[in-house]
Amino acid sequence: MSASAEARLNALDRVLDSQTPSEGLAQELFDVVDTLDAQPSLRRALTDPGTPEKDRSALVDALFAGRVSGSAVEVLSEAAKLRWPTVGGLAVAVERQAVRAAFSAAQVEGKLDEAEDQLFRLGRLVDANNALREALGDRGIPLDRRQGLIFDVVADKVLPVVALLARRAVAARKRTFDLTVEEYLTIASQLRKRAVATVEVAQPLTKEQEQRLAAALSKQVGRDVSVHVVLNPTVLGGVRVSLGDEVIEGTVAGRLEDAQRKLS
Repeated sequence: MSASAEARLNALDRVLDSQTPSEGLAQELFDVVDTLDAQPSLRRALTDPGTPEKDRSALVDALFAGRVSGSAVEVLSEAAKLRWPTVGGLAVAVERQAVRAAFSAAQVEGKLDEAEDQLFRLGRLVDANNALREALGDRGIPLDRRQGLIFDVVADKVLPVVALLARRAVAARKRTFDLTVEEYLTIASQLRKRAVATVEVAQPLTKEQEQRLAAALSKQVGRDVSVHVVLNPTVLGGVRVSLGDEVIEGTVAGRLEDAQRKLS
């Protein structure tokens, strides 16, 4: 990420972090994103570098004040003041703040860990169900029907904020449902400056084992690490850890493959 892109995101982060987070604020920001996506002329007007900042901000007030909360207007107003390299960048940035608002609300309630875990497991469930995955990604099916499919899956089984994010992820701004969920989880980790590690094991880990593994990984990367455990019968022993682009192979299968490569 370039320094200018990071500066823009940090500026929006500060505005959102000064608001009181809530699921309602997240929904309002998602609704704003839908409006931006549906109206190219509005996106152009709010990102036109030839229009003074104050005029772009005034346009936000004229269009959204009274229709969404003051908190949502503040976030959008700050976003409109910034310079975006593409007209679509504004909507992407506001959606990121919507996700941050949802996770921040969970964090205030002491349920961020639970929300992350539920969303992670939902992503794995969808990835393992070919029929559901294909249906969610079928752009020939109206979006509201596809969102209804994921709602039927989660129903009352997850936190309301997770249900909100799951429905939103069906729109798949990152191309697919699972990639969008992955992006959401990255945002959650950034919220508390943690890395995300996916740990594949053949047998469930105890809470103590998870904590020891998280501590070891945190020491290795120099910052806190959130561990998401996935049961994988093909892992013959040990663990396989995916941390960003790095894969740490500690399985029997992995060691056998390594030995075979060395002998060939």
